[in-house]
Amino acid sequence: MKKILSILFVLTSLITYSQITITDINSIGDIVYQRNETPSSLLSVGSSGLNQNWDFSILNSNNATNTLVFLDPIGTTYEQQYPSATLCLNDNGTLSYYKQESNGLFLLGLGDTVFNSPALFFPLPLTYGLTLSDGPVVIIQESISGPLLSSYIPDSLVSVLTNGVANKAEEALIKITNSTDFIVDASGSMTTGLGIFDVLRLKLTAYTDSELDILCKDTITNQTTWITNVPFTSIPGLTSFSNNSIEYKYQWVTDDTSVSFLICEAVVDEFDNIIDEVSYQIAPPVSSIVNIEKNLLNVFPNPTSNVLNIDFTNKNNYSLSFVDINGRVLISKNVINNISLDISSFNKGIYFVLVKSDEDFFIKKIKID
Repeated sequence: MKKILSILFVLTSLITYSQITITDINSIGDIVYQRNETPSSLLSVGSSGLNQNWDFSILNSNNATNTLVFLDPIGTTYEQQYPSATLCLNDNGTLSYYKQESNGLFLLGLGDTVFNSPALFFPLPLTYGLTLSDGPVVIIQESISGPLLSSYIPDSLVSVLTNGVANKAEEALIKITNSTDFIVDASGSMTTGLGIFDVLRLKLTAYTDSELDILCKDTITNQTTWITNVPFTSIPGLTSFSNNSIEYKYQWVTDDTSVSFLICEAVVDEFDNIIDEVSYQIAPPVSSIVNIEKNLLNVFPNPTSNVLNIDFTNKNNYSLSFVDINGRVLISKNVINNISLDISSFNKGIYFVLVKSDEDFFIKKIKID
């Protein structure tokens, strides 16, 4: 009996301490497919601790596929505004920019909105028991004036906000501060439609504090006064926003190279009840790709050396990108009709045409010889 207990103790020790470590995330050229689904009440984020098991195989939505394309920032729309960026994420047309360092991935900004200071997006390496806080970081600190300010804060609203002391908004200062707590509070295995994976569970608690100060003027006396800490709820166009918010989120990540590191993500309330759609990784939608290739477009000639023709069967709004093997966008266009691309200046090799409509996403490998 004593010998059996000793063996069980050794096995338990091996299981408990044989944990994965996440040292890297997506890189340039990766394409990840996701779906969002409102889960049933049977789905739970589970408990913290070692050797947990999460069965999310119940997630099997027919919702549209969300496509994430990881790009080289060079050649993208806002590359000049992010000279230190090492990675760009194209999330269905929305670009975000990141810099990866040894201690994590830092978010530099969204589109043309460059953060005042980088915010930690993912700490690295991720190991069970990691506890880390980032911030407070001032990500936005901007002055707004002119027509944009007047559209949000018209003269009539200024009179209300100042009790008749002023009647025009001269300037608005907005300051957004972000703080995030990261805790790797569980590890174990997760089952999804893609298979079974060793995972770590990362809990994120994000605090966002926004301050709005408005400089108001009496156009008769020219006297000015500041109104500080204006609640967003008092501004008609901002009533859906809060000056102070907290978001709780769980993410399950893996070191399995057959998939992207982020397997699943769920937004919860403070009691760990899932309150929003669950985002989860899926396999490339092969049937969708075949359908769009056969019915919506034709790419020719392939191989080619000078001109690439792309013919669309239906008129629609398409986002088209011509990308090299490293994920760098060489040509980016919004198109409706057939188009011919001059590719004579590009070196020989393998490239990709990425075409997105509201319904589908299509990737075609092209050879330049």
